[in-house]
Amino acid sequence: RIADISFEGAGCAISQASTSVMTQRLKGKTVAEAEALFGRFKDIVTQGTPDEEDLDLSAFAGVHQFPARIKCATLGWHAALQAIHGEAATVTTE
Repeated sequence: RIADISFEGAGCAISQASTSVMTQRLKGKTVAEAEALFGRFKDIVTQGTPDEEDLDLSAFAGVHQFPARIKCATLGWHAALQAIHGEAATVTTE
């Protein structure tokens, strides 16, 4: 389980908000649960389909209208998953 998670960084409002929500949502989750949550979040921001049961993540549904901003919304998530898996390489949103 993810016992503790935080971030320190600078970026646009979308990346900061998304990463803040992510830290709240991932604490206490298993790796599999974190990966599944990221999958749901990625679907929301890429397809624009909100999850009516998850208003925190659904707040980012409008990001899909701005494809260049999807990378902003998912960067923190990519970094967290890479850290969870112990990968030290530079994080990419590709």
